[in-house]
Amino acid sequence: MAMEAAVIEKLIREGIPDATVEIADLRGDGDHYAALVTSAAFKGKSRVQQHQMVYAALQGKMGGELHALALTTAVPEGA
Repeated sequence: MAMEAAVIEKLIREGIPDATVEIADLRGDGDHYAALVTSAAFKGKSRVQQHQMVYAALQGKMGGELHALALTTAVPEGA
């Protein structure tokens, strides 16, 4: 079962409230997405820790409802 981009964005925003989230459906199939997640909460954390925060926000849906996510994380300028 595919997951809609709006649901991915909602889950990430709920888990990381200050996040700016940009989602792109890479194939138009609702199964392969790219996400850019920007949050001040990432400051001082390694890239792995940042990605773990996003995966935690997705509440275990990675690999199930959400098949593939090309994830990019960033700290906003000035944070």
